[in-house]
Amino acid sequence: MYKFDFELDDFQKEAVKCIDESKSVVVCAPTGAGKTCIAEHAIHKALEENTRLFYTTPLKALSNQKFYDFGRKYGEGNVGLLTGDTSINREAPIVVMTTEVFRNMLYNTNFGKVKDNLKDVKYVVLDEVHYMNDEQRGTVWEESIIYCPPSVQIIALSATVANSKQLCDWINTVHSGTEHVYTDFRPVPLRYYYFDSSKPTEILPLLTPEGRLNKKIKPEKKMSFHSRQAKRQNTVKDVINVLHKKEMLPAIFFTFSRKKCDENMEKCSNLNLITNEEAKIIRDEINEFLKDHTYLENNKNLEYLYNGIASHHAGLLPAWKLLVERLFQKGLIKVVFATETLAAGINMPARTTVISAISKRTDSGHRMLTANEFLQMSGRAGRRGMDKIGYVVIMGTQFQSPDEVASLVKSSSNPLESRFSPSYSMVLNLLQNLELEQAKELILKSFGYFSSNDRLKPIIMQQLSCEQTLAKLKNEKCPFGLTNEEFIEFNKLKEKYIVYRKLTRTLQKQAKQKGQKDAPEVLEYLNRTREMREKLEKYKCELCKGYKKHVRNLEIINRFEKKLKDINKNVANQKDIYWNKFLAHKDILEKMGYLENGYPTDAGITCSMIRAENELYISEIILKGVLEGLEPYELASVICALVTEDLRSDVYPNQPISKNTRKALNRIKEIRRKIAVLQRDYEITTEMYLNSYYCPLVEQWVQDTPWEDIAKQVDSSEGDIVRILKRVVDVLRQLTILPNISEEVKNNAKTAIQCILKEPVDAD
Repeated sequence: MYKFDFELDDFQKEAVKCIDESKSVVVCAPTGAGKTCIAEHAIHKALEENTRLFYTTPLKALSNQKFYDFGRKYGEGNVGLLTGDTSINREAPIVVMTTEVFRNMLYNTNFGKVKDNLKDVKYVVLDEVHYMNDEQRGTVWEESIIYCPPSVQIIALSATVANSKQLCDWINTVHSGTEHVYTDFRPVPLRYYYFDSSKPTEILPLLTPEGRLNKKIKPEKKMSFHSRQAKRQNTVKDVINVLHKKEMLPAIFFTFSRKKCDENMEKCSNLNLITNEEAKIIRDEINEFLKDHTYLENNKNLEYLYNGIASHHAGLLPAWKLLVERLFQKGLIKVVFATETLAAGINMPARTTVISAISKRTDSGHRMLTANEFLQMSGRAGRRGMDKIGYVVIMGTQFQSPDEVASLVKSSSNPLESRFSPSYSMVLNLLQNLELEQAKELILKSFGYFSSNDRLKPIIMQQLSCEQTLAKLKNEKCPFGLTNEEFIEFNKLKEKYIVYRKLTRTLQKQAKQKGQKDAPEVLEYLNRTREMREKLEKYKCELCKGYKKHVRNLEIINRFEKKLKDINKNVANQKDIYWNKFLAHKDILEKMGYLENGYPTDAGITCSMIRAENELYISEIILKGVLEGLEPYELASVICALVTEDLRSDVYPNQPISKNTRKALNRIKEIRRKIAVLQRDYEITTEMYLNSYYCPLVEQWVQDTPWEDIAKQVDSSEGDIVRILKRVVDVLRQLTILPNISEEVKNNAKTAIQCILKEPVDAD
C-alpha cells in the first residue's frame, strides 16, 4: 500500500483496502472529508503497475484544476487532459476528463473501439458521482457505470447522500465486485451560527449542546424594503466585520443571485481585512497575472481584489474567476461572494461559509434549499490541516423562521434519484452493436429501473391497499353458500324479472282496455314472469338480512377492480418508462430514415456521433444542407441560435444579422416544426432551441470586432457571452469530425473556431 505522509482515517483505510483487493468501491463521505486521497492511492498503483487510470469530473473547470494539481504532483508527462475542446497527452497513464468524454469512449462506434479507448486502463475514478442527481446531465453517470467493462475498477466518490448503499448495490448488479464505504465523520467539525440583524455586532450559536434551537434567536422583524431602517442596514458588512474580529476569515459568502454577489462585494468595499504585507503580495500576484491577461487591466472589480474581497459567479470572465480562485487558495482573498456553483467541486475551502438564506428562486418560484444543497455549501467550511473547526453562519431574513433554519441544519441528506433518459444518440449507438432485446437488457440495468420500487413506493402502497381491500371483500361468506358469481347471476335474474313484471302489467292493462284479457302475448309474458319468480325464490337471497350489504360489496369490488387495473397499468408503464422512451425514440428515428431494419443508416451514423440537446434536430439541419454555402461567421451565427436557450428577456437581437443567416434560420424553423409534430405524437419533450439573440455578436466577434464593443451591445454579462461562444465552439468542433459533411463546412467550422478562441474567450 502506498504510504501517505499522514495517518489515514478509518474510512480511507477501508477504501484503500478494497482497491488493493481489486474491488470497485463506492465511497460516501462529507465534503472535505478527504476522498481525493483514495483516488491518489489508485493513481500510485496505476503508476507502479504500469497501467492507466482515468479520473472523471462533472465540470470542465474541475477537470482543469485536477489536471494541473496532478501534473505538479506526478509529473506533467504522466498526466493528460480530455475535455470537450481540449486534448493534452491523451495516452498518459493518468488522464483527467469530463464524465461526458468517458461516456462517449464507452460507445463502441465511430468514437473508436472500447478496447482501444480503454487500453491498459485498470481504474476509473468517478468524482462527484452524486451528480447523478443532476436534472440535465445525470444520465451520463448511469451510462458510464452501465457500459464500463467489468475488468475496470470503479472508484466512485460521492458527497453524503441518503441511499449510497442502494447505489452500491446497483453497481454490483451491473458491474459486480463493488464494496460500500460510508462515513459521516468530518475531520474538521462544523459549528453553526445565526446572524440576527438586530444584533449587528455578534453571531449567536444556532443550536444548544442538546441540539435544540437557541432560545436567544428571534425571528427577523418584517419591514418594508423601502423603509429607512432597511436602507440603513448593511447586514453583509456587519457579518463580515464580526467574522473578521473573531478571526473566522477567510469566508465564502453564498448567495443565489449574481447581482447580489456584486452588490455585496461593493457594500464591503471600505473594509480593511488584509495586512500591509498581504496587500503587497496581492498586488504582485495580480501584476504577474495581468502580464498574460492584459485585457483585465481595466476590470472594474480590480479595486476590490486589492482589499481582499471578490465576487465569483458564472457572469464573470473565465480568466477573472481563475485569478480569484488562485488568490483565495493562497489565503489572500478574505471574502468571496459566490453563487452556489462554487460549492460544486472547485477546490476553494474556507474557514467559514456564510449562507445568505435557506430558500432560493427557481423557474417555478421560491423553494427551500434541499438538505444536499445545504450540505454542499456548508461543507466548504473548515480547511483540513489548517482549521480545528469550520464555521457555518446562516443569515436571518424575514422570509424564514429560525425553526426552519434549525430544521434544515439537522436534516439528513436526500437520496440520489435516477435521471436516466434515453436519447436519439443512445438509441443509435446501442443499435450499432446490439440487437433490440440486448439493448432492452442494457436499458433495464439503469439505476432508475433498479430503484423503481422505491420511486414507485406511493403507487405500490396504493396497489397493495387495493389488493387487500378486494381480498377482504371477496372473502366475506354468503349465509346460503352462494359464490359472488352466483349472486351476480341472481341479481341479473332479479333485474330481468322486474322488467318483465312491469311489461306484463302494462300489457294486461292494455288488453283489458281492448277487452282481450287472455290475449296470447299477455299469457306468454305472464308465464315467463312466473317462471322467473320461481327461480328467484330458490335463491333465498331476498330473505337474507345481508342482501343489501352483499349488493354494496359487489359495487365496491367492481370499483376497486377497475382502480386496481389502472394502478397495475400505471406501475407497468412506470417500471418500463425507460424502455418505452427508448422505443419512442426508435420509432421516430425509423420514420425519419435514421434506422432501417433495426440498424442505423448513414444518416443514423452521423446522428449517433452528435452530442447536443437534441441530436436528431442538429443532424437534420446538417444533412438537409442548411449549413452549406455559409461563411465562417454565418456558420458560427447559425450554430449560436441552436445552442442558446430561451431567455426571459426580449429574445430578438438588437443588431441585424446577415441575409444568409436569416435564410438558414427560416429553413431550420421548418425542420423544427416537422420534428416537433413527431415528438408530440410520441410524447417526447426534448428541446430544440432556435434563438437568434446572440447571433449578431457572434458574427461580429468572428469578424474581429473588439471585445469591448461586443460586450456593451447586450444586457448579458461577459461570462454569459463567453459561455455561449464556447457552446458554439463545442458544436463547431463536432462538425469538423462528423461523417457525411462537406469539406467546405468542415473548413469553415475550423476557421470559425480559430476566430472565436481568442482573448478573453480562450481562457480556462
